[in-house]
Amino acid sequence: MLDEAKEIQPLMVQWRRDFHMHPELGFEEHRTAAKLAEILEGFGYKVRSGVGKTGLLARLGTKKPVVGIRADMDALPILDAKDVPYKSKVDGVMHACGHDAHMAIALGTAKLFSEMDLPGSVQFVFQPSEEMQDEEGFSGAPRMIADGALEGLDCILALHVDASRPTGEIGLLNEYVGAGVDSFYVKIRGKGGHGATPDRVIDPIFLSGYVILAIHGIISRRLWPFDPAVISIGSIHGGSASNVIPSEVELTGTIRFHHADVQETIHKELERTLEIAYALGGDYDLEILKGYPPMENDPTIVALLDSVACEELGPELVAEPEPEMGSEDFAYMLQKVPGAMFTLGCRIEGDTRRHHDPRFDINEDCLPYGAALFVTAALKYMEQHQGTK
Repeated sequence: MLDEAKEIQPLMVQWRRDFHMHPELGFEEHRTAAKLAEILEGFGYKVRSGVGKTGLLARLGTKKPVVGIRADMDALPILDAKDVPYKSKVDGVMHACGHDAHMAIALGTAKLFSEMDLPGSVQFVFQPSEEMQDEEGFSGAPRMIADGALEGLDCILALHVDASRPTGEIGLLNEYVGAGVDSFYVKIRGKGGHGATPDRVIDPIFLSGYVILAIHGIISRRLWPFDPAVISIGSIHGGSASNVIPSEVELTGTIRFHHADVQETIHKELERTLEIAYALGGDYDLEILKGYPPMENDPTIVALLDSVACEELGPELVAEPEPEMGSEDFAYMLQKVPGAMFTLGCRIEGDTRRHHDPRFDINEDCLPYGAALFVTAALKYMEQHQGTK
C-alpha cells in the first residue's frame, strides 16, 4: 500500500499546495470545502456539505463496519513568511499547523479506497475550526457532532503531522495523547493613587505578586506528583504611567490536565490563591472557561495501528513519543466513538521551524506514509469486524 500511495504523491502534493496557497480561518472554510467536495464527488463519494457550519462528510460504501477518518481544515491568523512558490495568497492567514497536509492525506486515502471493493464502508469527516471557537464557544468538532457527523461510525482515525519527528515516523500513544485545557481570567482590584503615596492606596500590583507566587505553587504543592497538570500565566496587564498606582491588574492563563478530579482541584485551588487579595485588603474577580477535554486514544485501536504500521512501514518507523500537554478538539469525537490519533513525522532535515511558526513548512515525502497507514488500518478493522453491528 505504501508503494501505491507513493504513486499518487504528486497528486497529494498538488492538493496540499493548493490548500496552502488558499488558507481559510475557522468556520470560514468555504473555498476549501467546495474544493474537497468537487474532488471527492469525482471519486464517487456521496458528499454532504454544511455539516458543523462549514464542514463536510464523504461516504463510500453501505456495508458495516463504518470507519471514520477525520481531517481538520482551518488555517491560522499568521502571516506566511516563507519564500516558496506555494506561499499563502491570503494576507495574514496561513496553514502553520499542517492542516493542509491532513486534507491532502485524507484525499489520497479517499482515492485509494475508491479503487477498491471494500469489506465495509468509510466516511471522511472534514472538520472546520479546530484552532478557534465561534461566538458561543464551540469549535468544529462539537459542531459537527451536533449535526450528526459521527452517527453510524464504528471507529474513527485521525493524524497530526509533527515537524519535530523524522519524516514518515509514526507516533503512537495509548490512552492520553492530549490534555484537557481551560482558560482563566482574573481581575485583582485595589485602590489606585499616586506612586509617591503608596500608604494611601491598596496596590493591586503588590497583591498580584503574592497571588502569582501562590498560583505557581498549585501544581507542586496541591497535586499528587504523578498527576500530569500545568498551570501557566500568559498575560499580566496593569497601569499606564510610571508614577501612578493602578486600581486593578488583569491576569490570564491556561490550565492543562488529564483527569477530571485534577481539573476540579486546580479550579478550587485557584480560587483559594486569589483570596490572598482579600487578606491584603483588595478584592478579585475570577472567570474560568472550560475548553477541550483530554484526548484519550482507545488502546484497542492503538494496538491495531501499531500492528499495521510495523507491518506496512517497518518497526523502525514506529515510535512512542514523549507525552505532551497540548490539546486538540478531536477529543470530543473520541468521547463518542472508539478511535485514535497518531502523529506523522514531517521534519525537513536541518530545519528547526515548528508548528505555528510564520515560516512553517513540511517535508511532503510524509504524505504517502499517512495515506498508507489510514488505508491499511481501516481495511484491517473492516475485516476484523465484518458483519458486526
